[in-house]
Amino acid sequence: MTEPDRPGQALAGRTPWPGGRSPLREFLRTETGGAAVLLAATAAALIWVNVAAASYETVWGTELSIEIGRWGVAQNLREWVTGGLMAFFFFVVGLEARREFDIGELRERRRLTIPVVACLAGMTAPVLIYLAVNAGEPSARGWGITMSTDTAFALGVLAIVGPRFPERLRTFILTLTVVDDFVALAVIAVFYSKDIAWGALGAGLGIFAVILAVRAAGMRSGLVYATLGFATWVALFHSGIDPIVIGLAMGLLTYARPAARSDLERATDLFRLFREQPTPELARKAQVGVWYAISPNDRLQQIFHPWTSYLVVPLFALANAGVEISGDFLGRALRSPVTLGVIAGYLLGKPVGIAGSVWLVRVVTRGRVRPPAGWDAITGAGVLAGIGFTVPLLIATIAFTGERLEEAKIGILVAALAA
Repeated sequence: MTEPDRPGQALAGRTPWPGGRSPLREFLRTETGGAAVLLAATAAALIWVNVAAASYETVWGTELSIEIGRWGVAQNLREWVTGGLMAFFFFVVGLEARREFDIGELRERRRLTIPVVACLAGMTAPVLIYLAVNAGEPSARGWGITMSTDTAFALGVLAIVGPRFPERLRTFILTLTVVDDFVALAVIAVFYSKDIAWGALGAGLGIFAVILAVRAAGMRSGLVYATLGFATWVALFHSGIDPIVIGLAMGLLTYARPAARSDLERATDLFRLFREQPTPELARKAQVGVWYAISPNDRLQQIFHPWTSYLVVPLFALANAGVEISGDFLGRALRSPVTLGVIAGYLLGKPVGIAGSVWLVRVVTRGRVRPPAGWDAITGAGVLAGIGFTVPLLIATIAFTGERLEEAKIGILVAALAA
């Protein structure tokens, strides 16, 4: 058997993973653990803001600026978490999507049909419901809030209520959430950007073109990519477009591949040299040789995924999920078209859109394209998709301020709990 000579070369059959633990299973395991931390952070935010609202706003409203020459970024802590650290979260989402596309379950392209169609229908139906509830109101601007499913919460709940569900269903849900994150970021960039500075946008696109060029040239330096990625983030920040989109783009550019025979042989030779002469220098070379035997995608996921699941996303929840709850406010919120539109969009639109589109695909293809599991599981996946948190909160903070923002947050929390 010969080794694949291209990073994206498709592999026949199942990929053998040591100990029976595939990277997908490890990804889901980390997401499930992160969901518990995310839930704790959400509860902490609600308790904090209702016990000491002034200190909550004081902490997250603290200004922090970074300046180098004439260029600089000044934001409060909440904005740094939302627009800065969350770029790492979407970077990891992009990494996992690219890995599944290159060597995972989705290397068979026909498996993309149902998740992509289900995702688009599962985003369109909630948006239409929200717009119907908010027809003719200024609050219709918040239509993007109902689009996305929260990956961590959805997979965490799936692990609790359905540990025996087939892995293909988990892959289906993961693919669905990755696609809707991608579409949601495109919506943020196109529909929720304002006062675009075309010069800064041009600079950002130019720097991204340089990233594509150095990648095509085979550059392997992580420092170069990190520097160029940060420069693109700064340029997009000044352009008026939400800079978190660069995180997803960089993740999707990072290829995954099985370990090549030449890299494994080099790592073996370096380790053999270390065994013969165990010096610190040879130990470092052996470690680097083993590290570089695996693909950049796998290396970066191993570094960043625990940090985003256990720190970045919970910090985002702590900074943004705080809502002061009172009887009067709840009474107003539950009559608000914003709150009702969000709840109806998630609890009705998501399951109807997802299950209905899967059924339609099967009918149109006369059974040639089949769902990854039974109809009860597909319907359950549609209900789970009604758990929106991270991206909906992100869009809510962009679309609204003041009372409408609080009403949107209540809608998101109620829909997530009900789903």
